[in-house]
Amino acid sequence: MITVTNLVRKFGDVAAVDDVSFDVAAGEIFAFLGPNGAGKTTTIKILTTLLKPTSGAIEIDGLDPATQANETRKRFGIVFQDPSLDQELTAFENMDLHGVLYHVPRKLRHERTEMLLKLFELWDRKDDYVKKFSGGMKRRLEIARGFLHTPKILFLDEPTLGLDPQSRNQLWTHVKNLNASEGVTVFLTTHYMDEAERVADRIAVIDHGKIIAQGSPDELKRQTETDSLEAAFLILTGSSIREEKADSADQIRQMAKMWRR
Repeated sequence: MITVTNLVRKFGDVAAVDDVSFDVAAGEIFAFLGPNGAGKTTTIKILTTLLKPTSGAIEIDGLDPATQANETRKRFGIVFQDPSLDQELTAFENMDLHGVLYHVPRKLRHERTEMLLKLFELWDRKDDYVKKFSGGMKRRLEIARGFLHTPKILFLDEPTLGLDPQSRNQLWTHVKNLNASEGVTVFLTTHYMDEAERVADRIAVIDHGKIIAQGSPDELKRQTETDSLEAAFLILTGSSIREEKADSADQIRQMAKMWRR
């Protein structure tokens, strides 16, 4: 479903992504892990048509995101790190607007909206304005919205950041159920190693722009002779604190606008 070959992305003389190669099978839950500034977000931007690569080849369901951006966008859903809901609309209206943008027929988008809001335990709040929702409810709504147009791939960029353990557990249970029932390929990033270990079929670890390990959680633990994914991750990437290289809110809003075109 996703094939990345010798991907390079430079900003001036700095290679944020440096000769990266990996593939993700259809229906797989794939975790892309790394410290702050490792190259995760840059890679996701390239995969989701927000950035063009300096060199290398990418295929998303057989399409090249760099040259077939519009067709590629129809194939995936995405949940950004930062909130992207319209606070002045209701939960139902946010879902309905998303369906309209993806040209989902009215009857089908209403059927899927009801199904997904019930699954994510938001149906009884469908007519409430999003600005009244808790952080966990907003996150559940964003992920439900990402599934609305029946994408082949769902990109989740740190979807559980700031959520309590109960909300995190519930969210991943729903994602795994939809992955199994609808065959959606899930590409996720997270700093919570316990949830990556629990939900991911395979993992790629990136650091300083390079893939340094790939395999199932058990394979990575065996490679590093550790008993948890967190311990394996620290062996692979070191324990020094990294400075975060996050995009500003303005940059994220600009990217979201670009993606919606």
